[in-house]
Amino acid sequence: MENEITLKRFTDIRRELGYTQAEFAKLLGVSSTTADIERGRTKLSGKVVMELLKQFKINPLWLFGDSDNQYLETSKVSVIPKVVTVDNAGNDNMVLVNAKAAAGYPQNIADTSWYEQLPAFDLPIPEFRNATYRGFQVDGDSMLPNLRSGEWVLAKAVEHIDDVSQNKMYVVVLEDAVLVKKVEKRPNSNNVTLVSLNETYPPYDIKPYQIQEIWEVSSRITFGEDATTEKGLLRQLQESMEELKSQLRHVKKV
Repeated sequence: MENEITLKRFTDIRRELGYTQAEFAKLLGVSSTTADIERGRTKLSGKVVMELLKQFKINPLWLFGDSDNQYLETSKVSVIPKVVTVDNAGNDNMVLVNAKAAAGYPQNIADTSWYEQLPAFDLPIPEFRNATYRGFQVDGDSMLPNLRSGEWVLAKAVEHIDDVSQNKMYVVVLEDAVLVKKVEKRPNSNNVTLVSLNETYPPYDIKPYQIQEIWEVSSRITFGEDATTEKGLLRQLQESMEELKSQLRHVKKV
């Protein structure tokens, strides 16, 4: 029989992840239910331990009570873009993901052809050329007063969760949502905390493996009413870029 720590930790994982015994059994390749494992009637097999590690980064040593670190390599979880889009010349360009497209973004994140339906924009400013950028439309009021619903943010790709700063805003792509939030990693915690600027929205914790991509917000752009078409949107983005360019020139002179 497994020791009590292992049984408790196995059960805690399932509850923490929000699965029923039947759902968890299906994910782990166990017949019908995990009830017998949780009661100590069935041995926790090597295959189940392997699946917990592979799917959820669960540290086997933690599972058996020999480590305090529940997750392996949480800080090294890669959140680098799954697809990088380029123009006809092979240079990176900026895809614009509007609120409607964002609803399907997590499910199509690795589908190169899906990105082709979105408007894309060449980056005319040298400061935007040394990294991968993407434009996202803000949806909802969770980041008021800094960002209003309907505005756009231009955001730079982040490679690892360790690279995030508590002083910046990020576009966080989860398994089922695209959110603009502040991201906090607390010491001695396996969780990542997503924080809204609007205090009516409480912060909430997620696991690193739930994050597919992170983009660091670098600029905010508010478009006028005539940006509803792709052509109007791209024209206004061009004008905004030119304005940014002149601001950068001014800063350099000062």
